[in-house]
Amino acid sequence: MSLVRSRSAVKRSNREEGEKPFWISFSDLMTALMVLFLVALTVALLAITHEISESERQKDEQAAEIAAFLARLQQRMQAFPGIKLRGNVIDFGDRARFDSNSHRLNDSQEALLRRFVPTVLELARDPLGEKWLKRVVVEGFADARGGYLHNLDLSLRRSERVLCALLLPASGPEALGDSDRKLVRELFRVSGASFNALKSSAEESRRIELRLEFLEPDESPSPRPEIGVDADLRCPLDRP
Repeated sequence: MSLVRSRSAVKRSNREEGEKPFWISFSDLMTALMVLFLVALTVALLAITHEISESERQKDEQAAEIAAFLARLQQRMQAFPGIKLRGNVIDFGDRARFDSNSHRLNDSQEALLRRFVPTVLELARDPLGEKWLKRVVVEGFADARGGYLHNLDLSLRRSERVLCALLLPASGPEALGDSDRKLVRELFRVSGASFNALKSSAEESRRIELRLEFLEPDESPSPRPEIGVDADLRCPLDRP
């Protein structure tokens, strides 16, 4: 009898084991889903944090390398007293003033420009310059006298006069070579600021500046256009 009862108990136990439910309970399912959600959220947050960290690293690298570029420029500008670097702006100060209602530079001012600009071009060709320097904007300024449109035109002519001084053939040791003139055409742009940035006096306001513009960390440099050096021997401002 005991053997029969034992076999019966074994059969009942096996049947109970086979009838136990296969699926996990609803609470266990919700717990598993919550764990998966937290894992996915953690991975997403880590990815965002890494992206922000990488962006900050690129900005820090850009700032440090542009600062190094400007420091090298500042050091070389010591050979040109009176020309100052304010941030990313080269201010010629008294070395390149214009007469009232005039866009002309005298011979010594033009010679100074031709001596100085190759310093900028040399740095534009080095690795940091090729990596970050986007363009050089020649900005002409006018004082507050006269109408707005007249002064705007005058300030643009002053910017163009600078490019005429750099690009047109000149005699003397300070004349730019063909490679420098070609890079000026590719890299330099003109802008007129009229009297939007006045100095303390009208004379100081009649000036030119070179503003250096740099690429953003995620900005790719545009290929510089292949511009040859033409044979113009006369500035368009001097044509009738």
